[in-house]
Amino acid sequence: MSFDVVHFDAAQALALARKTFEIEAAAVLGLASRVGPEFAQAVQIMLNCRGRVVVMGMGKSGHIGRKIAATLASTGTPAMFVHPGEASHGDLGMIKSVDVVLAISNSGESAELTAILPVLSRQGVPLVAITGGAQSALARHARVTLDSSVAQEACPLNLAPTASTTAQLALGDALAVALLDARGFKEEDFARSHPGGALGRKLLTHVGDVMRSGDDVPQVGPDTSFSDLMREMSDKGLGASAVVDADRRILGIFTDGDLRRLVEKGVDLRGSKASEVMHARPRTVLVTALAVEAVALMEQCQITSVLVVDEAGHLCGALNTNDLMRAKVI
Repeated sequence: MSFDVVHFDAAQALALARKTFEIEAAAVLGLASRVGPEFAQAVQIMLNCRGRVVVMGMGKSGHIGRKIAATLASTGTPAMFVHPGEASHGDLGMIKSVDVVLAISNSGESAELTAILPVLSRQGVPLVAITGGAQSALARHARVTLDSSVAQEACPLNLAPTASTTAQLALGDALAVALLDARGFKEEDFARSHPGGALGRKLLTHVGDVMRSGDDVPQVGPDTSFSDLMREMSDKGLGASAVVDADRRILGIFTDGDLRRLVEKGVDLRGSKASEVMHARPRTVLVTALAVEAVALMEQCQITSVLVVDEAGHLCGALNTNDLMRAKVI
């Protein structure tokens, strides 16, 4: 099998890339000058929705619709994508009168989409359209129409959906952002929708989820000998040990850094007790605090480990930067 050698013009490719950016940027900026009361009306319809926002679109508009549905769902607006072609073969049963349909079509005349518009109308489902066809069948059936028309496509042939799909996507993002703000959607809400992501870990992971507990927490009494203190630190591998009273209240902490500083001073530690070498009133963090709060405390105080306490001030755990790194909090 042989292939024809195609001459590649690098300068032409760069020129087309820049032209594409210019055309698509102009398409998005054009939306800003046209958006008006109908946009606010569309947002209000979606806010009042007691079901889901059902996004529909064919071809490239369908791909854009899937992304818009995902963005809505992840920012507090229950949403799903239904393929128009499948809808006319049974999937219309997914759509209820409590839902809102967001239909996307550049021409507004997509056959698969227009075929189900009368059915949606009979069901009393509110229809919001994103289309470049102001006089299209889709626009005529819609309660609200958002104008996504563009002067030209970025495709040199003015055929392939490029600028038009960029405009559709921008309108979808604008709807999601407006809805997010109207719902009072916060970082914590976003994290609950993204528990597997970095933000989810930061905003949902608590100190109690990642700390060392039980026998893994290095701790000694105030009268513990220095050799036993060092043995406890070595066995537990935290690089520090808490010094606690009989009620497990923290009296102090002794760290590898404290050991280094005492050795540099030439202090004879062989006959010392834990209470004599510890650093009193150490920094602590509540077990219920977010793990990122522990990170901030450790960075602020320039320490690599911190003791964890409960509301009553009793020692209940410990953690260091390695624990937080394993949990992917930092």
